[in-house]
Amino acid sequence: MCRGLGTLLDMQAEYADAVLSVADLIPPGQVLSYGDIAELLGTGGPRQVGAVMSARGSEVCWWRVLRASGQPPRCHGGQAWEHYRREGTPVRGTADDGGNGYRVLIGTARWQPTEEQWRFLDELRNRLRQAADPVPGAAPHAGSADNRNVSGS
Repeated sequence: MCRGLGTLLDMQAEYADAVLSVADLIPPGQVLSYGDIAELLGTGGPRQVGAVMSARGSEVCWWRVLRASGQPPRCHGGQAWEHYRREGTPVRGTADDGGNGYRVLIGTARWQPTEEQWRFLDELRNRLRQAADPVPGAAPHAGSADNRNVSGS
């Protein structure tokens, strides 16, 4: 295998693990959007987070990560509805037979990390930066999420 390809695959695995680590922090009854997670990690975007959740979301409470509109993950609306009801996640509407017809009130349900969780998120961001740019002393990336508030992407 080409050395560059191995590094790329390692970075992708590191990113996927970081996405799942963030998803694992979200408590019952609360959610984050795909974009929120990308913002917290300071890299990637909603599509990259969605790809990770599509491939490996079953390893975590996948229903707590959704679209910025509050719509549940595609094709899983019925299953997600049951989780939201059990956890007391704030929603608008009711699930129909196809698992559609409702949205999570993401502005109300959006999770905000504690100070201890922010420190953990800082460590994740730093590991991702080092994996992407292993040059010591390199300038920080522009996508830093150091404002200590999940804005709602």
